[in-house]
Amino acid sequence: MSDPMQQRPSGPADSLWLRKRKQLLRVKAALSDFTARSPARLALGAFLLVITLFTALLSAPFASASGEPTALHDALFTAVSAVCVTGLTTVSTAVHWSFFGQLILLVAMFIGGLGILTIASLLSLAVSKRLGVRGKLVAQSSMNTAATSTLGEVGSLLRVVILTAITLQGLLSLLLIPRFYVLGESPLSAIWHGVFYAVSAFNNVGFTPHSNGLVPYEMDLWILIPLMLGVFVGSLGFPVIMVLAAHRLNHRRWTLHAKLTLLTTTILLLSGTVLWLLFEWNNQRTIGGEDVGEKIVNALFASVMMRSGGMNLVEPSDMQPVTVLLTDALMFAGGGSASTAGGIKVTTIAVMFLAIFAEVRGDKEVRAFGRRLPESTMRVAISVVVLGATLVAVAVGALLVIDDTLSFQRALFESISAFGTVGLSMNVSAELPPEGKYVLSALMFAGRIGSITLASALTMRQRDTLYQFPEERPIIG
Repeated sequence: MSDPMQQRPSGPADSLWLRKRKQLLRVKAALSDFTARSPARLALGAFLLVITLFTALLSAPFASASGEPTALHDALFTAVSAVCVTGLTTVSTAVHWSFFGQLILLVAMFIGGLGILTIASLLSLAVSKRLGVRGKLVAQSSMNTAATSTLGEVGSLLRVVILTAITLQGLLSLLLIPRFYVLGESPLSAIWHGVFYAVSAFNNVGFTPHSNGLVPYEMDLWILIPLMLGVFVGSLGFPVIMVLAAHRLNHRRWTLHAKLTLLTTTILLLSGTVLWLLFEWNNQRTIGGEDVGEKIVNALFASVMMRSGGMNLVEPSDMQPVTVLLTDALMFAGGGSASTAGGIKVTTIAVMFLAIFAEVRGDKEVRAFGRRLPESTMRVAISVVVLGATLVAVAVGALLVIDDTLSFQRALFESISAFGTVGLSMNVSAELPPEGKYVLSALMFAGRIGSITLASALTMRQRDTLYQFPEERPIIG
């Protein structure tokens, strides 16, 4: 094959061709340097690029069932909700969008579920053909898996993550498709709904392709159990899934991250089920008129979905105020790190409580499962909690200003659902004016990238100092 340089034009066009080639090389070098030096900003740019692309696609006439272009604020909101795996909607997923529109949502959910650092790493590989040391460190720390002991294995790890996501969603589809067919759907419709629900469940999105949601299947365990399993497994995170796949029930070989995630997730799941059941037991608007078995199924389903799944069998607006408060707390907690779930993450909660217990006992170190937690981990956990609470507070204030008829409870519920990328709604999103939808779109975006990017950025920005200031302790509490 001949050298492209030997095929360049001759004459006056020669110098112009050389200048353009040098410009392209400089642009490529700049992009390569950017992806190597700033993986956090790369992640931010990658997600913005993906959201812009899907907003444009959803705005197109072919994406809507009516054949008319979708308003920008609705297209943007839906694109952000899908890519940030939230599930909040301003228009009906089943009614407003055409088949192509729903297919666009399906692809957006899958891409968003991979996570911003995975997307950023893949973009870095596409641009510069390499991750670079910083990019590998961020990808490695985000996965937090002991199996990846060397930076050279990070590229293989990314491939494993993608293949794992495809495999698990494929298995969920195989569980759901036969049931939809048995219930009377055509083969093509059963396949489509099975795949859509599988992707929506595993990625903790909550979009439903049926106009009446899960109401027709509210006691169909052949549908509910796969959905719960998909949401639960997806919320654990790829690091935990890979540890379980490698070591199964040999808990002695589990990483500290896997142990904390599984323990905290189990506590939240069980306590959420029991409390939801107690609070709603006699509520005639929800489960008060059902038998004991149906009440337990509803409570378990609600507990799984409240932390990020976003699907519901009862309307949140029909729940007791204390149940709404419980839901707010679980939505804010979220799921596992490097997972398809949102929130501040269960390991953040575990680290915070471990630090509190250590302080109460007077221990100088924070320990868990025979391991000592570094102080930097506790600083990151505090930063994530404060950042999340601040974002929610600002969003609630903005919504109350934009719509003065909105109650504080509904504004808080919708804001936490957006930040936690949950998708449960009191129908606030659909009722808000465009300004309010932009606020929630920004909050969903911040909730999806905020805590992960902040944690990664703080991890990469540690620096040593050559001196220390005198120590003085302020009064706390």
